[in-house]
Amino acid sequence: MNDDARCLANSRVNLVPAVLSLANPPWQRDVWLDPTTFENLDHIFHVLFDDFCDADEPERYLGTSLRTQEEVALMRELGAALNTAAGEAPHDTDAEHLMAASWPDVVAVAGRLAHVMVGNDLAELVALHEA
Repeated sequence: MNDDARCLANSRVNLVPAVLSLANPPWQRDVWLDPTTFENLDHIFHVLFDDFCDADEPERYLGTSLRTQEEVALMRELGAALNTAAGEAPHDTDAEHLMAASWPDVVAVAGRLAHVMVGNDLAELVALHEA
């Protein structure tokens, strides 16, 4: 595995679970609303906007943490949906985000992005196995 592939894999190990958690409302309620757990929505925002991507401008992460133009487009859509939901959470609490009128849009876009990302990762694994 070359250095670029290693960097992509290391980024996706963090990015894909964050997207999956946004697509999973039971996880959100069970984990993010439990103050004893490490993961919360703030952690997810950092992964998507600061640490492994910039969901507002994901184009520059193509090849670094995103594999395809489809992933870039869906990440941009997810960023917009998250920003809309954040605007509906005046105290910026996880519970407010989950109750936002636009939260179902976040879950739907995250579900589509998760499906694409996992499919792309599985295709890459098959290619590696066949090589």
